[in-house]
Amino acid sequence: MTLGSPLLSAIPGLRHAFFSREGGVSDGVYASLNGGLGSNDDPAKVTENRRRMAEQLGVPLAQLISVHQVHSPDVAVVTEPWNGAPRPKADALVTRTEGLAISVTTADCGPILLVDPNARVIGAAHAGWKGALTGILESTIAAMEKLGADRSGIVAAIGPMIRQESYEVGSEFVARFIDADAENGMFFIPGERDGHAMFDLAGFIRMRLENAGVLMIDDLGIDTYADERCFSYRRSVHRKEADYGRHVHAIALEG
Repeated sequence: MTLGSPLLSAIPGLRHAFFSREGGVSDGVYASLNGGLGSNDDPAKVTENRRRMAEQLGVPLAQLISVHQVHSPDVAVVTEPWNGAPRPKADALVTRTEGLAISVTTADCGPILLVDPNARVIGAAHAGWKGALTGILESTIAAMEKLGADRSGIVAAIGPMIRQESYEVGSEFVARFIDADAENGMFFIPGERDGHAMFDLAGFIRMRLENAGVLMIDDLGIDTYADERCFSYRRSVHRKEADYGRHVHAIALEG
């Protein structure tokens, strides 16, 4: 099953998808649409899953582009498929090349798909807490501007991710955010356990986007931990599972 953003769906000449875990060939903890190249799933099954996703996006598998994600503020500018070259280490991709589906993978972190419909420039960002805190969203927007986008015209969609009611963190985590900016305290509420808090990563991402000048933001509001249609790293840890699947979230300009 594919989840979509109403804002992005209304833009002509654009394809996008926040893929759920349904509709693939993997089994076990990876059931079924696991797109994680770094997982321990059967590589042939991952390839078939990614082929199905590429097909839905209207591109060949080689044109479903991803990077080696490292929780950084770094962005890759894509002009053509990697063609067998090592994937660059980055946590966002931007392009103005038609027919390329740029993508990020997640299993609780925040996927953000972006487009300036007038400049026809797109971006895809992977924002876990570390990337969001260190500037991955601002870096993505700046990279889109270098390709001709205007940040005030960018439309962004926040996909399935772990939500505040499921995201318990410790006091050192809270302190890291407060030390960066005291106003970040608004994204924490007390947890059930002493010394713990619940973190609103989605709200933090929205704030960073808004502060960067993005005015049109959609949020699917789906909690990957609570929704069994989704893969969740934290849920897999709590269930003591050996590994976990990864979602693919992609956006493409139609040729």
